[in-house]
Amino acid sequence: MTVNRTMLTAQIVGMFVVFALALFLAAGTVAWPAGWAFLALFFGFTIALSRWLLIYNPGLLTERMTGIGKADQKTWDKVFFAVANILFLAWLVMMPLDAVRFHWSQMPGWLSIIGAVLLLCSFYLFFLTFRENAYLSPAVRIQTDRGQTVVSTGPYHYVRHPMYATAIILLVGTTLLLGSWYGLIVALILVVAVAVRAVQEERTLREELPGYAAYMAQVKYRLIPYIW
Repeated sequence: MTVNRTMLTAQIVGMFVVFALALFLAAGTVAWPAGWAFLALFFGFTIALSRWLLIYNPGLLTERMTGIGKADQKTWDKVFFAVANILFLAWLVMMPLDAVRFHWSQMPGWLSIIGAVLLLCSFYLFFLTFRENAYLSPAVRIQTDRGQTVVSTGPYHYVRHPMYATAIILLVGTTLLLGSWYGLIVALILVVAVAVRAVQEERTLREELPGYAAYMAQVKYRLIPYIW
């Protein structure tokens, strides 16, 4: 499958611009090392993963680029995606308002190192998930056009939604790196939203994807092994 490289470049650049504007306009300065460190880590991984997918799984890369808004995406998921993006943007703005502009809360500097480590760990887990699941669409839809089947190997052997579980690590790591306790509160709201989507997505998969009900019986936990 041929990937539209122009669209890919435009999406990555556009996302970088949105992230940078949200962070540094809210901070009121570009002299914020933690902000630049986050952008370097996050987009370094984004570019590296995109290059890997371009070589080894262009079909998945195309799905990641074009899955949102397709006719078979669930209506509730379209609404969820819009609301989640607004909340995510608010989270990006909240952290620099807290950590840089107004100093509403004080987070010890050493936690930023832990945050960076958590980010790196999340990137590795994201890669394992992408490598294992060729149907990892950003939209909740049954990919009949791509012959979707149940994936139960790799990280899917331990939890049913390793992508969401890893997103939680990324959210926590980012707030620690950027030094915002208030950002952590908003991140917890995002975690709840991720959990709600996981439950809703499972209903669709159980009803419409052959073999998923059996997979749910085999793998008991959604996000955290032995907990939930």
